[in-house]
Amino acid sequence: MIEVPFVIAKLITLTLSLAVAYLAYHGYRRQGQKPMLYVAIGFVFIGAGAICEGLIYVVFGTSILSAGLIQAAIVSSGLVLVLVSLTK
Repeated sequence: MIEVPFVIAKLITLTLSLAVAYLAYHGYRRQGQKPMLYVAIGFVFIGAGAICEGLIYVVFGTSILSAGLIQAAIVSSGLVLVLVSLTK
């Protein structure tokens, strides 16, 4: 059984990360600066990672360890993209 407060917290995290991604993409379209595109894509990955752990665990019936590893890989990929944007 999925707990309602847990789902709400995950949805808030997803919403905030997608809002940041939207603003970064809007900045990219306005200014044409490639690092903003990396930030936008990075935050999409971070938002997807925020919700995928529970979905993978429930939908595919994997262990919580496997779901957590996949989630960590997705979030880490997003953070790498944000880091790349800061070094350009």
